[in-house]
Amino acid sequence: MANELSTLSPIPGSTKSRMRVGRGEGSGKGKTAGRGTKGQGARGGVRRGFEGGQMPLHRRLPKVGFKNPFSVTYTEVSIGAIAGAFGPGEVVTVEELRARGLVKALENGGVKVLGGGELAHALVLRGLQASKAVAELVSAAGGSVEAV
Repeated sequence: MANELSTLSPIPGSTKSRMRVGRGEGSGKGKTAGRGTKGQGARGGVRRGFEGGQMPLHRRLPKVGFKNPFSVTYTEVSIGAIAGAFGPGEVVTVEELRARGLVKALENGGVKVLGGGELAHALVLRGLQASKAVAELVSAAGGSVEAV
């Protein structure tokens, strides 16, 4: 019965009353009320981030996004393009793809072969990343995928 909502109060000593400023010299926070003397801060106040008219830090810094230095990107080639450029039983490597004009610039992750096309003959993909669908397509045609 003692712990009813109407009788609850904070534990003694756990709360402090707020500082009342500007209530006379005897209070210790009278006269300037903790604001110092004169100037913008003593009167209306200064907005957050204001640097007295100097270009603020948040405007001086460049507005660019985050670039993950550890991200891995691949140069993508479709299996249809490879099937059209390579004959049956040929070995497909990064050097061969560049020589035949299927890959121009290499990304930091190398070359990845993606779906998108048909494969009628066997190929050997060596030193290339391949999606699961492409790996199944190549093995169904009688070829193999030798990843990096």
